[in-house]
Amino acid sequence: MGNVSRFIEPVVLRILKEKKRTYGYEIAECLTKYALTDATIEGAALYRTLRTLETNGHVSSTWDAGEGPARRNYSLTRSGHVHLRDWSDLLESLGKAMIEFARETKGGKRACK
Repeated sequence: MGNVSRFIEPVVLRILKEKKRTYGYEIAECLTKYALTDATIEGAALYRTLRTLETNGHVSSTWDAGEGPARRNYSLTRSGHVHLRDWSDLLESLGKAMIEFARETKGGKRACK
């Protein structure tokens, strides 16, 4: 389900849902707003994630050769909206499991018998 260790994929999907259509540099500027961890997300990881999402049909892109240098604009596909909902469900479940883990750890409960 994408890059779980730094949660890049769901963050990129969320940004694209909000922005509708945007380019990589603008996505990079928004990463810290939605970051799910304190890990730094490098540009190479962002563009690798965008390419993977596009290969999997969750993102589409077009070249904008307007004023200034050409840049690639990205947008979320119908499949991308579904994929973001799947991520949301996964993260919600993971969040609940993490809260329970923390409670049991602090309370001294034994996880296994």
